[in-house]
Amino acid sequence: MTSTEQVALVCATSLGVRYGATRILHGIDLEVQPGSHLALTGRSGSGKTTLLLALAGLLAPSEGTVAWPGLATRQAERRGQIGMVFQAPSLMPELTALENVTLPLRLRGESASAAREQSLSALGLVAAADLAAALPAQLSGGQQQRVAIARALAGGHRLVLADEPTGALDRAHAHEAVLALREGVFAAGGALVLATHDPELAGLFDVQLALTDGTLLQRVRSR
Repeated sequence: MTSTEQVALVCATSLGVRYGATRILHGIDLEVQPGSHLALTGRSGSGKTTLLLALAGLLAPSEGTVAWPGLATRQAERRGQIGMVFQAPSLMPELTALENVTLPLRLRGESASAAREQSLSALGLVAAADLAAALPAQLSGGQQQRVAIARALAGGHRLVLADEPTGALDRAHAHEAVLALREGVFAAGGALVLATHDPELAGLFDVQLALTDGTLLQRVRSR
């Protein structure tokens, strides 16, 4: 490898996943390079969530391998470098929006002032700064998801995996949230893989990957 070549953050090689006798993924080969932003498209049930979980190391493959050459060797440290945004916001109900965003930063050793500053900035990126003092129960589903996206942005993760993160948002807020997520990850020098069944949102990404019946069929550039 020359000095100009980058080390992939995560590599899937001949990846396959089965649930019992049902084959979900098969023959997946994928490398995610630092700074790359990929849209993973496919209908519901095509395997998008399963692939993201495997790339995060949260689901062991049935076939093939997943490796993280560009991330930490130790699993505990590596998991801190990977941010996940799920379809459901998964906020702590007893914490305010700001505290939900701040918590992961505090757990990894950030000072209270630094964590607060980063979290307020991330909330602002997704138009949720005015929600900082609200508890999750006081927020709509779309507002909760914006807070969850802000939590991923504030972490400064090397790799962010987002699974249909805009399902609870209206069209305008979905567009804004995806752009904020992409730009926030880019500013942190990270890579983003965003799963969506929405072709308009996928069109915001230069590189798109299409999953059909568990197979990665094509890689296209939208512009």
